[in-house]
Amino acid sequence: MTDRPMTDVEAEADRAFMRLALDQAHNAWLLGEVPVGAVIVKDGRVIATGYNRPIGEHDPTAHAEIVALRQAAALLGNYRLPECTLYVTLEPCAMCAMALLHARFARVVFGARDPKTGAAGSVVDLFADPRLNHHCSVTPDVEQTACGTLLQDFFRARRQAQRQLAQPAHDACLSGIEVTELDMEPPAP
Repeated sequence: MTDRPMTDVEAEADRAFMRLALDQAHNAWLLGEVPVGAVIVKDGRVIATGYNRPIGEHDPTAHAEIVALRQAAALLGNYRLPECTLYVTLEPCAMCAMALLHARFARVVFGARDPKTGAAGSVVDLFADPRLNHHCSVTPDVEQTACGTLLQDFFRARRQAQRQLAQPAHDACLSGIEVTELDMEPPAP
């Protein structure tokens, strides 16, 4: 693919599809999952959506990208999706990047960068690795602030909830209540 400057219309379309991916990320948050959302587009139309569900599905592969990828492949009746673009709110990890490359995606657009597991340039760049037999165009930082803020807000809320759960035990210690061996039930004979 040749890198050419985006038109204003193309850039606005990217932002609009990323906002749909953000809606999917909110669905993940509502279920207690890390809020990452994905949308797959073909010929200017959304054909599949997904959001993180590894906790609820008990499936470590149930990342937003994989959920959407499975849906799109089933809908199109093909494991190859060369005319599709994926919009995802967080930079894909290595697992997701390789799945997208195996599916032959034309393009990947992401919002927030992932400095710990990002495989589109933050930690590694699998999409640009010359040793791989397929490459796709990658557009980073679309709606980056909104995507990053959503993740920050989620983790901030989670830390605050954890602190509130720990607070009653802390308060009991401060109130002078002390648990001793005498307060415990004796062992069964």
